[in-house]
Amino acid sequence: MSKKLTIALVIKDFVRTGGAEKYAVEIALCMMKRGHKIDLYARNIDPSLTPGINVFKIPNKLNFSSILSLYSFAKESALLVGKKNYDIIHSHDKGCPGHVSTVHTFSFKRGAEHMSWIKKINEFIISPRAWLYLYLEGLQMKSDCLAAVSEIIKTDIQSCHNRIHGIEVIPPGVDADVFCPGNLRYLRRIARSNAGLNPGELAVLFIGSEFRRKGLDHLIPALGSDMKLFVVGRQERMEHYKKIVDFHGLNNRVVFTGFMNNVMAYYALADVVVLPSIAEAFGMTVLEGMACGLPVITSREAGSSYLITSGKNGMVFDSPEEISGMLEALKNETTRKTMGARARQTALNYTWEHAADLYERLYYSLL
Repeated sequence: MSKKLTIALVIKDFVRTGGAEKYAVEIALCMMKRGHKIDLYARNIDPSLTPGINVFKIPNKLNFSSILSLYSFAKESALLVGKKNYDIIHSHDKGCPGHVSTVHTFSFKRGAEHMSWIKKINEFIISPRAWLYLYLEGLQMKSDCLAAVSEIIKTDIQSCHNRIHGIEVIPPGVDADVFCPGNLRYLRRIARSNAGLNPGELAVLFIGSEFRRKGLDHLIPALGSDMKLFVVGRQERMEHYKKIVDFHGLNNRVVFTGFMNNVMAYYALADVVVLPSIAEAFGMTVLEGMACGLPVITSREAGSSYLITSGKNGMVFDSPEEISGMLEALKNETTRKTMGARARQTALNYTWEHAADLYERLYYSLL
């Protein structure tokens, strides 16, 4: 039997809201079930997730600035972790190097690619905030092994940090017992009725915040006849999106729900999930939608797009102009069912247990 490990887990927020946070929680819970000991170093903690986990709460210092708060967390957690002897130190935040660091986002440097020289000077050369962020990112790159959440992130690390070796790709997983067609079947009729959907109306689902980066500007105009769009997520620039809806005469066919803790009713009423991101490290809604047996449309720029063979178990576009045609094709119920069934089979290969298998193998290889 393999040695049971003592693992230090470092993440600022140990909660299930947010992609990186949920990722860290699910891997930690899988490791604990396998008999490994988890010491958690975090600032914001959901106590319902920590039975059986040793918790070390990091004080919230310098909270008047987001970047200084992140810097403070990195320094405080590194100091505390360094006082103990762990088999594995696994960090999910920038500035906390360890044996393994999971990279959930694009590099800060990548943001300069499309900037003018004047903006680059302002944002990257004379900005102390940028210096500090680049410093924390540089510390993360010193970890023995980096776990990128997608091939897109691995490529980003290689190009922006010139690091070639010691990078593994370990994508997020999905709870295929929760996100499954059987669970949604019982919710579907009442969920569609509550949403005011007609029997032949195509329900299009968009889940996520940061609407601009996730491509909502491109999705709204692509909506065709007999379609209704449900936008689940929080966004500050709501007036901008309401103007787009009004301009295209879609006031009765676009519903903004705001942030929802439980999105299962929306997966239940949906006929198709769309994530048309301009840039996306992974995009967990793609995998969740696939596990639910729904056809998914996403951009080539989403890290999760590699799960999809376009036209078989979902659809991947290179240009936003393709979205409307894809939605029209999915008005066909037979096409949706066939594609959704294939999507479900693909998702079964990407559970949280599968992701935990990859991490466990990586941990032992580093000992």
